[in-house]
Amino acid sequence: MLALVAALAGCGAGGGPADDPAGGGPGRPVRITITPSDGSVGVGPDGPLEVRVERGRLESVKVVRVRDARKEPVPGELSGDGRRWRPVDGVLALAAKYTVHAVASDGERRAARHASFTTVVPRERFIGYVTPENRATVGTGMIVSLEFNREIADRMAVERAVRVTADPEVPVAGHWFGRDRLDFRPERYWEPGTEVTVALGLRDVEGAPGVFGLQRKAFTFTVGRSQVSTVDAAAHTMRVVRAGEEPVTVPVTAGAPGSTTYNGRMVVTEMLDVTRMDGATVGYGGEYDIPDVPHAMRLTRSGTFLHGNYWAGDSVFGRSNVSHGCVGLRDVKGGGHATPAGWFYDRSLIGDVVEVVNSDDRTVAPDNGLGGWNLDWREWRAGSALG
Repeated sequence: MLALVAALAGCGAGGGPADDPAGGGPGRPVRITITPSDGSVGVGPDGPLEVRVERGRLESVKVVRVRDARKEPVPGELSGDGRRWRPVDGVLALAAKYTVHAVASDGERRAARHASFTTVVPRERFIGYVTPENRATVGTGMIVSLEFNREIADRMAVERAVRVTADPEVPVAGHWFGRDRLDFRPERYWEPGTEVTVALGLRDVEGAPGVFGLQRKAFTFTVGRSQVSTVDAAAHTMRVVRAGEEPVTVPVTAGAPGSTTYNGRMVVTEMLDVTRMDGATVGYGGEYDIPDVPHAMRLTRSGTFLHGNYWAGDSVFGRSNVSHGCVGLRDVKGGGHATPAGWFYDRSLIGDVVEVVNSDDRTVAPDNGLGGWNLDWREWRAGSALG
């Protein structure tokens, strides 16, 4: 279902002719290689899992394994020359999702790479990869999303086997996107402080002829404070409304003509201190390849981010739209906590809502990231297999 290579962010923002998005200085950019490649599915238990850099050294490698919404760090070892990382235990877990985030430097330039892959599920079994994680604290716009490793033929049986409940109680409904994704949400954003429980009773449920569920698990997450941010692409501003505080408006730059930003409500699904953005992954050829974009928050699967921008001049923010579809906030190289981008990143949660208005583009599709809030309650309930 992924619409792009998720290791790479999908947009950058333009700058003046003196800008050097790759970081400046002579020589080739730092290149990080992750094996298995991003987006791989059905990876065997023997892997291998490895992170390499051609030159320079790996500054950090963070690998996380998620099974049944339970997140576990994967310990690893760095080679003596700092150019290769491998897990201590070379055997990969079955029916798991792995995410890898690596940062490297050659002394002059820094680069980051982010990748994910899933391991093989035993034959004749299906599982659902669950968002958010167990015991997470999330924003009020979080949508529970299950992505199945196989297409589901009996969607009614599978949906009936998944229960999403809230305390305080509120009606929650499911909505299918195709035959391999089932999302759940209430009619309106969750109330702060709500505890949500997701119970998977999928074990031995026949999701397709001869294919049975594997999971019987329950997990919970907590809804934190409310924060909803509205980006006005025409006014080049973002208004941040946070419960109990006065609204704050910060200048931004959005998508330029020809690469405009989607309108509509989007949900933060991933937060990265630094990431790489390569235009080649989303159809922009070699227009940009920025290895160290700071304070990056993913809003869609197709590559829309809200991120820090250090390469555009200060006069851009609040005055013009120059990006390739993302929303950019002023930042400094390496990311600064006192900048607008650093301030916003430090105050944000996965599950926060960012709504874009007055952009010369269509409304984001409800299955592009967690875009389900762009359907009204009647439309959402119509997507349930339970009627």
